[in-house]
Amino acid sequence: MIDLERIDPEIRPKLSRLRAVDPTSPLAKALFALMPHVLPTRRVTGVTLTKERAGSVPLRVYRPQSPSGGGLLWIHGGGLIGGAAKMDDEFCGRTALELGTTIVSVDYRLAPKHPFPAAHEDAYAAWSWFSDRMASLGVDRTRVAVGGQSAGGGLAAGLVQHLHDAHQPVAAQWLWTPMLDDRTALNTELDGAGHYVWNNGANRYGWGSFLRAVDRQAPPAYASPARRTDLSGLPPTWLYGSDIELFHDEIVDYAARLRAAGVDTTLEIVPGVPHAVEATAPGTQAAIRILAKGRAWLASTLAERT
Repeated sequence: MIDLERIDPEIRPKLSRLRAVDPTSPLAKALFALMPHVLPTRRVTGVTLTKERAGSVPLRVYRPQSPSGGGLLWIHGGGLIGGAAKMDDEFCGRTALELGTTIVSVDYRLAPKHPFPAAHEDAYAAWSWFSDRMASLGVDRTRVAVGGQSAGGGLAAGLVQHLHDAHQPVAAQWLWTPMLDDRTALNTELDGAGHYVWNNGANRYGWGSFLRAVDRQAPPAYASPARRTDLSGLPPTWLYGSDIELFHDEIVDYAARLRAAGVDTTLEIVPGVPHAVEATAPGTQAAIRILAKGRAWLASTLAERT
């Protein structure tokens, strides 16, 4: 179990509600199914939110009143088995407002009903829709990033690899506590570690649901981004994790490999907080600080060059 002394003092009173979810339970499955229907839409003043479609794929588009010309394709989290784009309305709206960035957020299909490559295909469809409309949206295609949180961060990393291979470069990848490596779930030594929010049992179910139709010994390209051996040529990268979360080691390793491949990489490790603190413990000082750091990096990276 994680030593209480390692946990941020501001987080400690919240620990009872940060226990890891059991995604195999009937209650969790029911909540995952209901989430897209019961979550409220959260609009941010100064940002226009519209619903669009890339073929059959639902999108949410956030357009600031004072656009900077930058763009972001955003992919929500949820362990590959849950979540919905609308749960990031406030995050995307405030990012659009603060940075002047036009954001397209994708409601991808979820496992286990839709295993790989469904979510990846949906993310690519969203990118194609966005790419075709950048001029009409006032977005400079040389200043567009791909980002995501948790499972969405892993999907974003896989999409960026795909776009690189397809000679469709992006300006940056912006990865918030990304779920990058299916091999973490196979390490049973992590099962009793007591990780908050998302533990290795949940991780095994998420990855197993997502990859149930593929060979786990050799997953196809883009399914598990950390398995890619050649990371050279990928765009500037910002990623963060917590020192007590399940994904810490895979995040640190991916950052080190990016740097070794010559990729401009910024890694932030936040001490003593649960996975995705900006979503799981919003309003805490740790959440406020990492939001500011992440947005400042993206603003700088997507700034217009003179």
